Amino acid sequence: MATSRNRGGGRSVAARAAGYLESARNLTGSAAALGGLALTFAGFAGAYWPVVVGGLYGAGALLAPPPRPAAPAFEEPSSRLDELRADLVTLRAYLDRVDLPNAATERLTALTGLLDGLLAPGWVSEALAEDPEDVHVVARAVRRDVPDSVDAYLRTRWWTRLAPGARAPEEELERQVALLHGEAQELVDGLREAEELRQRSHTKYLEDRGGGGLRRTSPAKERRPPEP
Repeated sequence: MATSRNRGGGRSVAARAAGYLESARNLTGSAAALGGLALTFAGFAGAYWPVVVGGLYGAGALLAPPPRPAAPAFEEPSSRLDELRADLVTLRAYLDRVDLPNAATERLTALTGLLDGLLAPGWVSEALAEDPEDVHVVARAVRRDVPDSVDAYLRTRWWTRLAPGARAPEEELERQVALLHGEAQELVDGLREAEELRQRSHTKYLEDRGGGGLRRTSPAKERRPPEP
């Protein structure tokens, strides 16, 4: 059974021994034992030097901090937007190749402009990255909603030429793009309102602090002589 565990990925005796030699416990205990040897050479330990050295090693090993696994290093939230920026470039190239009605094209241009502004490197994208749900809204629009709407329009338009349907595919596409643009606009408005609230909070803080001296009388007015 022991052999099986070693072959299955368990650490061998030699590996465990090498790991202990490099551990903080062994290093701290060895440093304490060297101190014991120094005391022995100085004549303080006498005949009991093995007990002193061994005791100091054991005390040092016990006082050393226990080993701990390294904490996982996650990427900064804003750095995860790089792939999304690249996907937006791909989406724009796709939209340039397809033939869409003018109204839908204008709305899609406005939509991709909003998404590009949100993803532009800087403090705006950093604010976006603070909320995973906001990032999900943008990612869903870029990677699924817009491509699916355009592709569904192109498919339906081909079938409509053979057998006209109850509603023109252009109207359906324009409705979908309008909904997506409204969703993106709500996200932009929410981020703007958060910044406005932050600004108003800072104004309130300055007012509560005393107005920064705005209500004080200026020195020039204090020195002005009274009117005759």
